[in-house]
Amino acid sequence: MEDINGLSIPSSIAIIMDGNGRWAQKRGLSRNMGHKEGCRTVEQIIEDCARLGVKYLTVYAFSTENWKRSEDEVTGLMQLFRYYAGRLLAKARDNNVRVLMIGDRSRFPKDIIASIDRLESETAGNTGMTFVMAANYGGRDEIRRAAARYAMDAKDGKTDPSELTEEEFSEYLDTKSIPDPDLLIRTSGELRLSNFLLWQCAYSEIVITDVYWPDFDRDELIRCITEFNGRKRRFGGV
Repeated sequence: MEDINGLSIPSSIAIIMDGNGRWAQKRGLSRNMGHKEGCRTVEQIIEDCARLGVKYLTVYAFSTENWKRSEDEVTGLMQLFRYYAGRLLAKARDNNVRVLMIGDRSRFPKDIIASIDRLESETAGNTGMTFVMAANYGGRDEIRRAAARYAMDAKDGKTDPSELTEEEFSEYLDTKSIPDPDLLIRTSGELRLSNFLLWQCAYSEIVITDVYWPDFDRDELIRCITEFNGRKRRFGGV
């Protein structure tokens, strides 16, 4: 773990990337232009976190509720993913980053599913930071899917519900290979979880910044980590 001016760098950081639309509106641009600028920020923050020594970075890319947005906006987001998938692969290669996706990818178009599969397979051997995209992801949906899988195993006699532990159930979640976030950052000043990592953020330290996601940079990341360093993590103890 690398010290930055004496800071302890969180091993696992999660980010709710909020404010793309408002960033664009302030500039008289379309919401999709805000999302495009937000993708550029993702590229830079991946590099910044990797260089700082963060082990896991999880970002909320597209929620299960985002399908409710206008057809134009959803179509634009899908096009952005197609474009940035290749750039993300190059960024991952350059920074020795492994890429994973959590969420239900089955609803995406086949070419996007293929791009996700390629990102995961071609970066699987990278040994640096793990970058996790939450796409078509919702915390409640993740727990529902995990419960359904556990129920099937219980029905088949593979597990005993009377002996179920939190650790065992965690193995059925999308994040089974990913540690819980030490730090959860939300941009744009909103004060809610928005159905993101509901199980995993039980004891995450939450830092809210008023900065819109497209304007989020290394300096603001360091400010959030500095605030995290001032917290006393008790995990329910005294």
